[in-house]
Amino acid sequence: MLKLRILTALVLAPLMIGGVFFLPLEQFKLFIGFIVTVGAWEWANLSGIKIQVGRVAYAGLLAGLIYAVELSDMVQEVELLYAAFIWWLVAFLLVAVHPKLKAYWSSSVVRMVMGLFILIPMWVGFVQIKSYPFNDYLIMFVMLVVWGADVGAYFAGRIFGKRKLAVTVSPGKTWEGVFGGLMVTILIAFAGGRLLEHATEMTLNGSQWLLLVAITLCITAVSIVGDLIESMIKRHRQIKDSSNLLPGHGGIMDRIDSMTAALPMFALALSLFGWNLVV
Repeated sequence: MLKLRILTALVLAPLMIGGVFFLPLEQFKLFIGFIVTVGAWEWANLSGIKIQVGRVAYAGLLAGLIYAVELSDMVQEVELLYAAFIWWLVAFLLVAVHPKLKAYWSSSVVRMVMGLFILIPMWVGFVQIKSYPFNDYLIMFVMLVVWGADVGAYFAGRIFGKRKLAVTVSPGKTWEGVFGGLMVTILIAFAGGRLLEHATEMTLNGSQWLLLVAITLCITAVSIVGDLIESMIKRHRQIKDSSNLLPGHGGIMDRIDSMTAALPMFALALSLFGWNLVV
């Protein structure tokens, strides 16, 4: 199994890195759109749609909505980021009190709507960040924050883990793992800040450093909620993986669950605080 995971990662990593660094904006939109559409096909399964034609139809619906957002002058992308912010607050509540509110989201229709709030803003977030100067740096930064939080949580949880984080949602996660992930991402924030200074030939002042660390911690926290919300839905659906598309890794959603929360919130933070790095 480990060998299979490594081989799959060796294929996926260059594809993702190549898409981020080398695709121009219009092709990048299609690239991320494809990933999100496959994620929607998997989310249809998580929603309880058992027939293949239904899953394909849901994926097509989501792709069509993304296309409509791209063409529409009435819906501003930043408005969708605010909607995502509200959704992730709701998601935090659902996870925090689980299973008390289970009756409100257990129907297939509600879970399908949840999928729209999870996947469409991720596409919007990627596209927004890609449109900024130093976009490659920004996207890799948020991805490293998510990956760093995951790695830090895994090792801290294994070594120190005692207090359960959300036992009814994901029994293996602990508060010690959360703190370990936060520590790693703080280090990533400082390293990223130094690289930012080098890339832009500017010097961050104290308030900017504080803002960078605060944004990083918020991204880390919301990425954990993204992970937990998918775990909650999979537990309800009584399945281990969102699909078996990625040998040794499960499905696309299993790989991007944290990113679905982190990307739009990072894009919103950049929009709110003016960190568009125009120098």
